[in-house]
Amino acid sequence: MMRIDLLTVMPEALDSPLHCSIVQRAQDKGLVEIHVHNLRDYSTRKHRKVDDYPFGGDAGMVMQIEPVHRCIEQLKSERDYDDVIFTAPDGELFTQPMANELSLKQNLIILCGHYKGVDYRIREHLITREISIGDYVLTGGEIPAVVITDAIVRLIPGAIGDDQSALSDSFQDNLLEAPVYTRPAEYNGWRVPDVLLSGHAAMIDKWQMEQALERTRRLRPGLLKN
Repeated sequence: MMRIDLLTVMPEALDSPLHCSIVQRAQDKGLVEIHVHNLRDYSTRKHRKVDDYPFGGDAGMVMQIEPVHRCIEQLKSERDYDDVIFTAPDGELFTQPMANELSLKQNLIILCGHYKGVDYRIREHLITREISIGDYVLTGGEIPAVVITDAIVRLIPGAIGDDQSALSDSFQDNLLEAPVYTRPAEYNGWRVPDVLLSGHAAMIDKWQMEQALERTRRLRPGLLKN
């Protein structure tokens, strides 16, 4: 069973996304354990504070190293972890191949950043991997942590009823997904491509590959360079 531990100062931001749809079903099936840890519980300061002013006089507040270190050390005393991930806008860009790789791990810690940032010693000494979901800044790392968790969990065998469905998603093999259709075959004069109604498996496969290549060239040509 995979285990994912999420470290945050805003556990309420993680509650709903982690308890619905595929992620909840994977937990119900015993395929993954997801635990949320409130870093305020590891603070020794008054009012459970976990942030302070930055040295050097810059604006904003910075997450302190002590509660993060105490939480990570507690978790590591209980089990071994494959990676300790930090969600950072300047981290390595999250991709489908990365999700595939992480889905094969056993135990992961994901630290959600907040405030102006985290004490850089956290990144230097406690983190093994830094991941960004895009070139923009969010209020906190909770949303990126949910994105990463969702992308990983849906790849665990058994999480999706049809495992082949995940393997044909966009970005697998660096291609966008071919268009998909369902009933009715005609609506408002708009028809489903005839090839999909033909029942000819080889022709359908060929059409889907052609469509995937065409859409990738048109919408995300950079993927083909990979």
